[in-house]
Amino acid sequence: MKTKYIFEVLQEIAKTKKKDDKIKILKTNESWALKDVIRGSMDKTLKWIIPNGAPPFTPAEEHNHPTDLRRQNSKFKFFVEGMEKSTPQFKKERMYLLMIEGIHPQDAQVVIDMVNKKTPKGLTKAIVEETFPGLLQG
Repeated sequence: MKTKYIFEVLQEIAKTKKKDDKIKILKTNESWALKDVIRGSMDKTLKWIIPNGAPPFTPAEEHNHPTDLRRQNSKFKFFVEGMEKSTPQFKKERMYLLMIEGIHPQDAQVVIDMVNKKTPKGLTKAIVEETFPGLLQG
């Protein structure tokens, strides 16, 4: 079975009506990248240092992007307030741009939405807590 992009999992959840089906989708497609996006979007205790809004960037081609979000999510730590303090802000912002320019354009939009604290459509705190207990701190 082909591993789905994060945006594909979130689109499937948005189209699904039943809570149990959403939980099954999340568990079937569980990855650190998916959990990081959910936490980054929904956890009130996690603050991003990246400026709000969509940055000016050139999205990668859908069929020819050099990397994917499942490989790049480890860089999120550079964009969280209080972490990686030794890295200058301008380098963090450049790293962010390079990341979103290198992943699938729809996953790039997922990351931009996450940084802007936009909860993925169809997800609720109750669904996340039941699927991944302890993921959300606030």
